[in-house]
Amino acid sequence: MSLQTMIFKMMCKRSDDARDKGLTVPDGIECFFDITYGRDKKYGLLDIYRPKGKSVPLPTIVNFHGGGWVYGTKETYRYYCMSLAEKGFAVVNPSYRLAPKNRFPAAFEDINEVFRFVLKNAEKYGLDTDSLFGIGDSAGASGIAVYAGILTNDKYASEFPVKAPKGLKLRALGLNCGCYTALDKADFYVDILPKENREKVLGLLHLTAHVTADYPPCFLLTANNDFMKNDMKPMEDALKAMGVRYISKIYGDDNNRLGHVFHCNIRDENAVKANQEQLDFFRSVLK
Repeated sequence: MSLQTMIFKMMCKRSDDARDKGLTVPDGIECFFDITYGRDKKYGLLDIYRPKGKSVPLPTIVNFHGGGWVYGTKETYRYYCMSLAEKGFAVVNPSYRLAPKNRFPAAFEDINEVFRFVLKNAEKYGLDTDSLFGIGDSAGASGIAVYAGILTNDKYASEFPVKAPKGLKLRALGLNCGCYTALDKADFYVDILPKENREKVLGLLHLTAHVTADYPPCFLLTANNDFMKNDMKPMEDALKAMGVRYISKIYGDDNNRLGHVFHCNIRDENAVKANQEQLDFFRSVLK
């Protein structure tokens, strides 16, 4: 692991710990912690959060967390995901194997196993598999966007090393502060690129080249002070060209400078608004 990556991880942890300090599990949320979905003892775990008192299967969100492929676990995202569950959704919050120890396609293999788990255990945990949504931020937005591509583009899927479960369909995506193209973006993926066939893998991660008319509807968001703000437009252009329904928003104004993945700070009123609008979009897809 490079010194730069170590510093990045330390900075992220310090920031995330400060963001969530003092937060506790909301009274109205039922939690299932540390469920095994994969073979890795440390990272092959997920949590499920549901509103208490809801016995029927609920529309279900699967979170693909961010962290530059090298940082983050389900614990980093638990309060954000619980805040989504408070709005009436079941939320599946997994960890996955991190780079650079675990390079492509490890993260995609793991999220694939998460969805396989969801399909197999839907009845047990009250998950509506006809109303599945994917959500991700930063690297996680890139990851869930690529995964949705292999669900909706047969040619792309045939070239991808991960084979999705039959019948899996995502009704919509929440793509937050992500990067969706690999053109001139090798630095974004550097920690997960394998030592061999790097150009081929970059081609697979160049999601905007693989969007079809069958791609799920998307709610894209970023912020006015997000260093990845300009990375949203290529995805907008790809969705528009294919006639895919989408909404894209940049949050913040001259008096309110919002940064990368601001929406994970559930104490912030801007995050509350952004997350609510994204969930409203999900609900609109179900009507």
